[in-house]
Amino acid sequence: MGAAAGAGPDGGAPARVAVTDAAAALLARLREQHGELMFHQSGGCCDGSSPMCYPAGELLTGDADVHLGDLELPGFTVPVWMSRAQFEYWKHTHLTIDVVPGRGAGFSVEAPEGVRFLIRSRLLTDEEWVALRR
Repeated sequence: MGAAAGAGPDGGAPARVAVTDAAAALLARLREQHGELMFHQSGGCCDGSSPMCYPAGELLTGDADVHLGDLELPGFTVPVWMSRAQFEYWKHTHLTIDVVPGRGAGFSVEAPEGVRFLIRSRLLTDEEWVALRR
């Protein structure tokens, strides 16, 4: 996997988000086409439950969103956001962004590529949860 779970980039709190190598490679290609990128996980139904990848700044975030962390990739960073309401359900999980064949969401930049991003999740360990709550 790419940006892995465990301690954050500064050795502090554990990361809440990671990315697989396949998703990282796709993000590098998409960045060449679209510039800086961002993810938002809204928690809606259908496409809204998929992580949506946008050119940075195309989707405005605010008080209704939580910044989960950044995917630190070679030469660039992709921030990952989630709606605050959805975060209440997912706050005990570590999320990994992956990519699989299939039709992407209409507004997500990978849609024309014949693939789609998806979230793989696991519960945070007791140690991770304690560290994140400090």
